[in-house]
Amino acid sequence: MSYKGDIIEESLADKATLEDVNIIATRLEAVTPDHKTPWLKQWTLHTIEVPEDNAATVAEKLSHTIETEHNSWYIDFKNDTIHFVIFPDKVFKVDRSNPGEYKPVVSYGAKLGIPRHQLDFSPEIAYWER
Repeated sequence: MSYKGDIIEESLADKATLEDVNIIATRLEAVTPDHKTPWLKQWTLHTIEVPEDNAATVAEKLSHTIETEHNSWYIDFKNDTIHFVIFPDKVFKVDRSNPGEYKPVVSYGAKLGIPRHQLDFSPEIAYWER
């Protein structure tokens, strides 16, 4: 079962990484104050599909290509059972049937300065528990 998710092109230090994923759709989104990326005017969001047998390798490679000047990015992709959440130089592989596994992911992202409302991975975890 393949994985699907989004990559914000502007989050990548090396755009060539996009060649390693199957882009199935692209959309532009105007940056608002809620995005917390005032150095950008828009986000280019690519919806991607990653084959199951290559997901861990792609996740690891992406973790080394996220730009780190701002430390406010992550990439994620998931299927029905597993969710990869990728930060600069760190990959979390979460069992989606166990919502408690999202707590360290959310904590890590918050430590990087990612707004909590963008770390809404699991609806089973109350906002105040994140």
